[in-house]
Amino acid sequence: MNPLLSLLSTSKRKGINARLAQHFAYISSQTGDQPLSTHHSRFMCRYGYGRSAESASMGESGQDFAAVRIHKSVCCFVLCDGVGLSYQGDFAARYLGSSLLDWMEQGQDLSADKLGLYLERLAGTAAEELDRQPLHHESGLMRSVLEDKRRQGSQSMYICGKIELPKRGTRGRLRLAWQGDSRLRLWNGSEEISQLFDHTFSTAERWSTSRGPIGGKPHWYERSIVDMPMRLQVYSDGLSDLDPIREPVPDEQIQVLLDASHTGGLDDDAAFIELQW
Repeated sequence: MNPLLSLLSTSKRKGINARLAQHFAYISSQTGDQPLSTHHSRFMCRYGYGRSAESASMGESGQDFAAVRIHKSVCCFVLCDGVGLSYQGDFAARYLGSSLLDWMEQGQDLSADKLGLYLERLAGTAAEELDRQPLHHESGLMRSVLEDKRRQGSQSMYICGKIELPKRGTRGRLRLAWQGDSRLRLWNGSEEISQLFDHTFSTAERWSTSRGPIGGKPHWYERSIVDMPMRLQVYSDGLSDLDPIREPVPDEQIQVLLDASHTGGLDDDAAFIELQW
């Protein structure tokens, strides 16, 4: 306990702890794993991160990126899956994810058209930042190959969203956007309604530092929220074993998938976010 808090009365400590619980932030590191963890406030948030066995053994960064910010009745989140065949897919995942989280949190009157314009503009600044990344002392033909690959861009798939809970008799709002094949699943009460997103997940869709959105415009879903329990689950393809499971999955079973102890390690990087309200 904070030594200053210990000087306060029990009731005041509870009040301060309750207010602190309304603020939460998680950002994946990409250089280490995040055991499945849970945050409780008006939202319940479960989150975890695991690098592939190959990335972990080689000491390389994970290609996925995940982040959540909760402030009282508003939650913003993002999950990105860097494209390994592009130049430094981990860079695109991190840069795009951090930028989208800020855009979702600070933006007013969010819409699909505004997101499309934002992603096009973001490509320019991302390409400049990517050009400043060192080529790790490569020389000769290898340097030429890497420079050409860098000009073609770093790419990432993404899912992002903003949840504003109802208050003072007004309805809340849920906004979601995505491109790529990371998983996006939604439950209204106990009924899964993910079929709303059917046929919108494609590996050909992504964002590039050199071209902005690729394969079409961002997919956008928006609905009002009333006082009804809902559950939202997003995860990258490293956790595809979750695909057929409709019921809530216990923490220990998700951790088993993140550890992949039954297969000797993850075949692909894995990021997981689940939100309930």
